[in-house]
Amino acid sequence: MFFSNSRGIRAAFAVLSVVKAWSPQPLLTGTERFTRKSKISASRKLMLKSLMVAKAKEELEQEMEEKEEQKAKYLEEKVPPAPVTGLSLEELKALCEDLHSKIDVVDEERYDIEAKVLHNNREIKDLNIKVLDLRGKFKRPNLRRVRVSADAILRSLLGSKHKVSMDLRANLKSVKKEDTEKEKTVEVSDWRKNVEAMSGMEGRKKMFDAAKGQIQ
Repeated sequence: MFFSNSRGIRAAFAVLSVVKAWSPQPLLTGTERFTRKSKISASRKLMLKSLMVAKAKEELEQEMEEKEEQKAKYLEEKVPPAPVTGLSLEELKALCEDLHSKIDVVDEERYDIEAKVLHNNREIKDLNIKVLDLRGKFKRPNLRRVRVSADAILRSLLGSKHKVSMDLRANLKSVKKEDTEKEKTVEVSDWRKNVEAMSGMEGRKKMFDAAKGQIQ
């Protein structure tokens, strides 16, 4: 609450610098910075906090008094007291009319300034939207799921002049049911008979003759 202005913060730092001057600490290296405990007691910490708060409060009150003095000085310069003593009724009416005319002028200026501020705020908002659009950081709208075929996607990308078909079944080979049944009914010979036939000298001779026939 008391540190909301710069002068109070500067005062608090000044108090801290004085406190550090009172209690100098040796330089710590390595793990000593984390293992060594503070030597300042709880009562001393409380006293330091109270000093900081009191100093900041004093600076804040002084700044508020200075602002009030500046405000009173400005009003005294810009709005002097009206000389109403010793004036007749006609002179008072003329003074009131003069004051009302000045009020109307000030209201017109205020209205013009407010209109300019609103216009500038709108321009700033539009520029911020454009910047966000350029960066791509705009909020995406909620999209609805729509079923679209591959042909429609290609037509939208390539245009209506190009005719492209994405029929995936057109390039598949047609296979009849009879062919699949023939592939399933393949005779499988006993591997034991083949091993017995190829064993011994006769088997080696057959293997040699077969290899020789392939070379020729």
